[in-house]
Amino acid sequence: MTTWMHEERLKAAFGVVANSGARSVLDLGCGDGDLFVRLAAHPEITRLVGVDICTASLARLQNRLSKLPQTVASTELRAGSMTEAHPALAGFDCAVLIETIEHIDPSNLSQLERAVFGQMRPRMVVVTTPNAEFNVLLGVPAHRFRHPDHRFEWPRARFCKWGDRVGAAFGYDVSYRDIAGCHPDLGGASQMAVFTARP
Repeated sequence: MTTWMHEERLKAAFGVVANSGARSVLDLGCGDGDLFVRLAAHPEITRLVGVDICTASLARLQNRLSKLPQTVASTELRAGSMTEAHPALAGFDCAVLIETIEHIDPSNLSQLERAVFGQMRPRMVVVTTPNAEFNVLLGVPAHRFRHPDHRFEWPRARFCKWGDRVGAAFGYDVSYRDIAGCHPDLGGASQMAVFTARP
């Protein structure tokens, strides 16, 4: 069962992918597959690959897929890190990274940037991550993160600074939006960047 905030993230990401017309999609950090199983049933997606470093999560996702009445897309699950590109993962229409970058040590973000935006180079990249400004509304103390495995949580200005830099470095236009709420001063619980490769 998903929380309201998680459900809002899933709906936002799914909407962007569905509206893009993407036919091949990478779910990087797919976990147990809350987004993956939705994408697998989308009629316009013909190829769907999930990548996660946790083999137990991939096993749970495989079990979920086996219980679906049918999947439209050809699906594949791979054990691996999103900071390491593989030639077979290049050239997809879209890649999604849903609440994953905050689990990466900041010192390794440049590896992720090169792997995803430089080597895999999908036509579109959708990234969501917690909005640190919203934490006060969730009762999260200023000295803590929402999850013990998070390595950072960025305010919106910091996220935009990162996204603008990555877009400029790798030739992507980028847009931003709040998701899971929209407080007039603090934004949403999560924040989304949509990167679109320039022609």
